[in-house]
Amino acid sequence: MFYFRHIAIVMLAFAGLGESSMASPASSHVITHAPFGRMPSDISVEIYTLRNSHGMEAKIMTYGGIVTELTAPDRNGQFADVVLGRDTLADYIKDNSPYFGALIGRYANRIARGRFELDGRVYPLATNNGPNSLHGGNVGFDKVVWKVTKAQTTSQGPQLTLTYLSRDGEEGYPGNLSVTAVYTLTEDNALRLDFTAATDADTVINLTHHSYFNLRGHGDILEHVVQLDADRFTPIDATLIPTGELKPVVGTPFDFRKPTPIGTRINSTDEQIKFGNGYDHNWVANKKPGELARMASVYEPETGRVLEVSSTEPGLQFYTGNFLDGTLTAKGGGLHKFRTGFCMEPQHFPDSPNEFQFPSTVLKPGQTYNSTIVYRFTAR
Repeated sequence: MFYFRHIAIVMLAFAGLGESSMASPASSHVITHAPFGRMPSDISVEIYTLRNSHGMEAKIMTYGGIVTELTAPDRNGQFADVVLGRDTLADYIKDNSPYFGALIGRYANRIARGRFELDGRVYPLATNNGPNSLHGGNVGFDKVVWKVTKAQTTSQGPQLTLTYLSRDGEEGYPGNLSVTAVYTLTEDNALRLDFTAATDADTVINLTHHSYFNLRGHGDILEHVVQLDADRFTPIDATLIPTGELKPVVGTPFDFRKPTPIGTRINSTDEQIKFGNGYDHNWVANKKPGELARMASVYEPETGRVLEVSSTEPGLQFYTGNFLDGTLTAKGGGLHKFRTGFCMEPQHFPDSPNEFQFPSTVLKPGQTYNSTIVYRFTAR
């Protein structure tokens, strides 16, 4: 059975104004854009800012579809940037960036041993994460410049449409894959990203979004209180590849069915925690395949900010910034230190092309890939 998805990523706003503006006279929704530098190949990169009527803003870069900034109000209405990132395009390009804010594809997460079989043929991939392939390979969707095809105000909010054609054989994947990503900053304080895709040959696809959130805006994320709507998770081996088991969370450090601070069990002696150096695992969502429903919520007690994550995807990768080591500079100075951001990545299960009991990630000609992710912010 094939599952097709439409990703609606709902997130809060990004700060910043551009040099040119497109606003409907009948609306307080605004879209602005400005140059953000040039690639080594001399391709220009821009930043688009979406602002809704509440003053929330989201900044989106055409390089990697990266959400570079996102502001959310606390319980007193004070805004802060709640995602990690870098100051310049050169910063994103020159270092081995851990996918800050990026649009991930052609296949999000890991594929074991950098290979999969489809229609009787084995496809070798780049092994860029130990023995495995991660997030689309050496040059995934996070490292290409996307084309802006539309920037408009709508009844739902300001909207930006990006497109990219992934050629047959790119990073080892078969088929010419046409991808569209629509970002909408909605009036209920969410940034909605809709992904659709089509192919001219059988292929595999798994797209997601990879912002590192910190709802306090600074410091570590260990006091953030997480609730995951999942009774099971997919255990991993020492290389972070799923074993194929769907394991109940009961009695394990992976039981977030009741709100629990991230730091409560993150240093457990549990083997799975040791494999990930913390949480870097996929949870199996308690919902029907393709249903747009809540998967997780996160509460930050000091500020009162709340992030609610909804999606049509069957799984959610929860990652706690275990590989941030203080070597990468942060926006405005400082460093990205250990566990100063967490990721909530709705997606299909890791290594699904090699685990036939997992929901399929195969896309065939004539079919349309659709997926919806929603990140919505409130405060209490």
